[in-house]
Amino acid sequence: MQLFDVAIVGGGPAGSSSAAFCAMADLRAIVLDREKFPREKVCGDCLNPSCWPVLERLEVAERVRDLPHSKLRSVEFITINGRGVIVDLPSGADGEISVKRSLFDDLLLRRARELGANVHEQTTVTGLSRNDYWNIETASGDFFQARILIGADGRNSTVAHLCNLLPRPARERVALQAHIPLPRDFGNRIVLQFLHEGYSGQASVNETQLNLCLVGTPPTISKLRRWAEHQFQLPADQSWRTITPLTRSPVPFAHENLFFVGDAARVVEPFTGEGIYYALRSGELAANAIAKILRGGDRNSVLREFGRAYAKMYRGRLWINRLARAAVLRPQLGSLFVHTARIRPEIMKFLTGKIVEKL
Repeated sequence: MQLFDVAIVGGGPAGSSSAAFCAMADLRAIVLDREKFPREKVCGDCLNPSCWPVLERLEVAERVRDLPHSKLRSVEFITINGRGVIVDLPSGADGEISVKRSLFDDLLLRRARELGANVHEQTTVTGLSRNDYWNIETASGDFFQARILIGADGRNSTVAHLCNLLPRPARERVALQAHIPLPRDFGNRIVLQFLHEGYSGQASVNETQLNLCLVGTPPTISKLRRWAEHQFQLPADQSWRTITPLTRSPVPFAHENLFFVGDAARVVEPFTGEGIYYALRSGELAANAIAKILRGGDRNSVLREFGRAYAKMYRGRLWINRLARAAVLRPQLGSLFVHTARIRPEIMKFLTGKIVEKL
């Protein structure tokens, strides 16, 4: 059985980033993902400007810009009664864009493979045990061994579940997402719209398609779907992707030979659109720490350094996450906030600027 330095469960942005940076550090890395790429994910499809420095270090920034995408120029917040506030987004090559996750994730996973990572798609992890190394069992009957394991498999992490580390989820909300024909004159913008039953996020992802997200509670999500069918003239049999939970307590991000990155570590409020940045950056930080450990660095010192860098990534931003969650859990409160911002527009400009500032 071949022994790898690092095994990464999950091939999304967090897993691909981890694998690519591990490979760049000359580590033997393997990625295991249950899906066949390209595949879609429930997501707002927006890339925060903070992503660009990480993509530059992965040497894929220009390849991302070459994908079909929209350069997002503004975000419009709409209250329940239909009144709105528009905030301009940063312009230029390093501004915010929207791109379909099927394209973006596939590019990142191919980059990890190009750099030398061993990628196994359609491979579901079913068992984990540890002695001197991590022993990884899959549904296909294949077994792998690794010195260090990374859980990059999302908010319902199989790795965290198998290690008895997955917290109880808060299933107060459900998200639906679909790509639909781009409405005429929609433009290159994001719309965050509060509704009585929840909220809707909308963003053009290319010249012909709109990413449409709906978030509500289990009792209200069907009403939101009917609103969308009427609002965008969708057929009753419109196909939707779904995901829950949207909230979960964080998992400890590092153990002795186990790391968690992306949504497997901390689930951030999708309303803010920051999730992909945290996935990319946490994957990079984990890879850097693992390389130091495997080269003989003091494990405790490296883990402390990783912990400081990991905390710095979120510092000064989680309060926005909490504020956004309160707003989307109580759409009336969110609408009141937007109404206040119509009188004091600098409030929304400040909050939007904090979210899209380049770190």
